[in-house]
Amino acid sequence: VSHLLQTVMLAVYLFVLKFCSKRYLAFREVAPNHLPNCGLKYPGVASTDVPGKIYTVDLQDPQLKPVELRMPRNFDLDSFNPHGISLYIDPSDDAVYLFVVNHPQHKSQVELFRFVEEDFSLIHLRTIKHELLHSVNDIVALGVDRFYATNDHYFHNEILKHLELLLLLPLTNVVYYGPEEVKVVSDGYYFANGINMSPDKRFVYVASLFSHDVHVLERKEDNLLTPVKSVAVGSLCDNIEVDPETGDLWMGCHPNAKKIFLFDPKNPPGSEVIRIQNIHSEQPVVTQVYADDGHVIMVSSVAATWGGKLLIGSVFHKALCCDLK
Repeated sequence: VSHLLQTVMLAVYLFVLKFCSKRYLAFREVAPNHLPNCGLKYPGVASTDVPGKIYTVDLQDPQLKPVELRMPRNFDLDSFNPHGISLYIDPSDDAVYLFVVNHPQHKSQVELFRFVEEDFSLIHLRTIKHELLHSVNDIVALGVDRFYATNDHYFHNEILKHLELLLLLPLTNVVYYGPEEVKVVSDGYYFANGINMSPDKRFVYVASLFSHDVHVLERKEDNLLTPVKSVAVGSLCDNIEVDPETGDLWMGCHPNAKKIFLFDPKNPPGSEVIRIQNIHSEQPVVTQVYADDGHVIMVSSVAATWGGKLLIGSVFHKALCCDLK
């Protein structure tokens, strides 16, 4: 039955692709736009039964060696399947908290950890579940007990979720979670993906994958989000990182969705890093900082900068660290 379902869904996908090729960017090819001194630092594989892990990397270390964080014994490591993450530093005592989207057995929940820098370990504090957090992709922490999260699907049923993705229905949303209430605060996205916040915490940014843009939303006192504008990026942008000093947005993006769904190692899906400067101005500056056709790094999903270096992560391939020009 599973094989038959996959065959049927593939046939439906190929049919729908003819009518949705613009949103999938199905015929886009990306020309290489490399940065100097790029090195592959942490190779991975497309699929694995190994439980998920969390690493830190010191960008001041010339070897850029990832260090695996020690997980608590009271945590279910066998089903750990991490996705989006968000770090929060409590201003009252400088304690570091890590919110991690987890998908055990294809479900959605959020794990809250406290980071212990002395021995590079995590203390598990709680698991957060809610019916509105049913297909969580990414998360941005607002405090030790509250956050915004994106749902990248509307339906719960697996078949309907596939159809929703194939038909590119604008049904996904952003949810606010707090001790006082949990509610949908923004919706109507074509696969809501990465989410982050401006340095002054007044605005929230959401990547709408299949509309090829980033939405700017203003936070209200009741935690609702009101639309301000959207910025076209010309690519399928995944996660969003925000430079705390400049406010620039850095995004790992997918140049062509068709190559991800119809994966061919001889013609792999490419990678792209896009930067948005002055996003709140009348004329934001959108720049392609890095691009590759998939032969160096496939399926880039995140990009972060620090100290003149650019760290690029991928969905299932490798991590790349480059010197910015």
